[in-house]
Amino acid sequence: MSSYQVRPATLRDAKAVAEVHVAAWQAAYEGLMPEEHLKVQTVDKRQSFWREAIEFAEPQLLVATLGDRIVAFCGFDRSRDKGTPSTTGEIWAFYADPAHWNEGAGLALWDATLEACVEEGFNMLSLWVLLRNERALRFFELAGFKRDMPSLKTVAAGTARLEEIRLKRPLG
Repeated sequence: MSSYQVRPATLRDAKAVAEVHVAAWQAAYEGLMPEEHLKVQTVDKRQSFWREAIEFAEPQLLVATLGDRIVAFCGFDRSRDKGTPSTTGEIWAFYADPAHWNEGAGLALWDATLEACVEEGFNMLSLWVLLRNERALRFFELAGFKRDMPSLKTVAAGTARLEEIRLKRPLG
């Protein structure tokens, strides 16, 4: 049994979610993105974004807690990719505090996210991952996602050009 609990985010969670987001962003993308681009993400900017997301449920946001501390979060909603059916969901963001990597927070969050996506009526789930983000690729491939090879695209991260790939997983 996991010590982590998962629940929907509330407005007062926005700052804690932003803190996890920035810490995880900087740790996960160190060496993958230019340092100046990593510093662009600030708690203030992310707090504003997550407060609005929570208020309007776009994306829907789940948080994993240990005691009363938020240690991971997942934002999900309908796919933003053009031409996808309304039954395709997308994980918009999935981050854990680096201090809780490999300790079960991500797994607890994934289990709850999967259940919420099925309840939402999705029969397919997708997400975008940097091709060089081996930790995320490994996590999601173990969760049943497969690489959608034709989806490979190049995105700008400050002065760098990075490759992203879409992963997909059927639900149900």
